[in-house]
Amino acid sequence: MIRLTYRIETPGSVEAMAAKIASDQSTGTFVALPGETEALKARVAARVTAIRSLEPSRLASFPEEAGGAACFHRADVDIDFPMDAVGTDLSALMTIAIGGVFSIRGMTGIRVVDMKLPPEFASAHPGPQFGVTGSFARTGVKGRPMIGTIVKPALGLRPQETAEMAGELIAAGVDFIKDDEKLMSPAYSPLKDRIAAIMPRILDHEQKTGKKVMYAFGISHADPDEMMRNHDRVLAAGGNCAVVNINSVGFGGLAFLRKRSGLVLHAHRNGWDILTRHAGLGFEFSVWQQFWRLLGVDQFQINGIRVKYWEPDESFIRSYKAVSTPLFSKKDVALPVIGSGQWGGQAPDTIAATGGSTDLLYLCGGGIVSHPGGPGAGVKAVKQAWEAAAAGIPLETYAQEHPELAQSIAKFSDGKAA
Repeated sequence: MIRLTYRIETPGSVEAMAAKIASDQSTGTFVALPGETEALKARVAARVTAIRSLEPSRLASFPEEAGGAACFHRADVDIDFPMDAVGTDLSALMTIAIGGVFSIRGMTGIRVVDMKLPPEFASAHPGPQFGVTGSFARTGVKGRPMIGTIVKPALGLRPQETAEMAGELIAAGVDFIKDDEKLMSPAYSPLKDRIAAIMPRILDHEQKTGKKVMYAFGISHADPDEMMRNHDRVLAAGGNCAVVNINSVGFGGLAFLRKRSGLVLHAHRNGWDILTRHAGLGFEFSVWQQFWRLLGVDQFQINGIRVKYWEPDESFIRSYKAVSTPLFSKKDVALPVIGSGQWGGQAPDTIAATGGSTDLLYLCGGGIVSHPGGPGAGVKAVKQAWEAAAAGIPLETYAQEHPELAQSIAKFSDGKAA
């Protein structure tokens, strides 16, 4: 059985709405049809297995469905779907999960808040190829988070300018650099030229020091064949990572890439917010991320503490726990990538929020490249912040003997590390 949990909101009967979802998403029809037998329904019909009431709401998530009501009943409802009806195809699962659910009349709110899959899904899908262990092995990082940054400005830099900034970051000891998700292969910075400018610096540094910085090149493309060619260009040049805009390339694009990939796949969830930002509608991240991990992403970009966008810290903590929790085994865990307005100042709270784990990639954009001492000093400042946080030393105390951290605190403590 596949269990989906829906948070239903309605001015009417929650029980009736739950039954409607179970019927519509399995065997239900508007009128009785020839061949529609009780035996058929018993084999593939969905069943409501639990209803847990929640506090009612005074506001409707879909106001147009309110019908003048002043109170809206809410409940979390478990609905079980037989494997015979769905199978292990993720597109079928997504269709069953949301297909007509958001179209039901009389529903003022509907959100998918949980999903439990049977073991058959583990053997049907590849999952991460490298994941947490492979990401750390390829950067040589041990006992601390990977420290990463994003090339800024996000758009406008030409390949050689990008390479110059990357070179400074590499020299400062950064572990990971990525293209911004908006940077793929524009006319002013074609991917092939960017690879040609950046990879020699990475390989030269590796030859001199033994450390290979992981650079995630933006390879996303609507045409899977072209995306695969982008992948091959990075791999042939000695690269080891790629940014994939998962919402943009879709299930099919990622599945096509994963089957043939030799790169660590760094998932950017751009566009995700439209699916989740309204608390009464859409998806919980804990549900949505399962699809992409099964398909094979190795690193999953989420937000962080005190982000520059809308997401509250509590939502980030849930996202972190979701990505870090095995679906079926430790092999399917993706590396959590913490980002959005981050600088060293959030390190102590991040350690507290993640239970002390260092199995993460800490990604700072402006928090590194906008450092008063330059990007190199920005890398050092973030490392110093994590050293202090791990040792339980207040950042202000540690900064007294670490000038890069002191400069970082002076510039970013107002929360403006965009």
